[in-house]
Amino acid sequence: MSSSKSRDQIWTEWREQVNMSPSEIEAWLDTDESKSVGDTGDARSTGRASAKRIVKIKRTNKDDLTDDQWDHMATVVGYINRHCSQGGPDADVEHSKWRYSLMNWGHDPLKSDGCSDAA
Repeated sequence: MSSSKSRDQIWTEWREQVNMSPSEIEAWLDTDESKSVGDTGDARSTGRASAKRIVKIKRTNKDDLTDDQWDHMATVVGYINRHCSQGGPDADVEHSKWRYSLMNWGHDPLKSDGCSDAA
């Protein structure tokens, strides 16, 4: 595994940071907003590809996760932590590309836990 964190650390952070359910992520991926952000600015972005992997991971029993899935979980946690630490816009967070990008990675900063545990 490429992460310097233990699987226990990754699991704890994953459960805190990835605060969208598989069905919420799938519904989000169907929106124009989801497709509007990311490194490609279209439906093929890295974040959207990640979201599809996140859905599969969230539907997998912890004991059945592969090394590749654990590595992706560490990547997702790292992305969310970095993106949250940058801070969102001062106004209209709800409709910001910052939020949309985080949601493509399974994290909605408007949920009660927000980005408070990231960093």
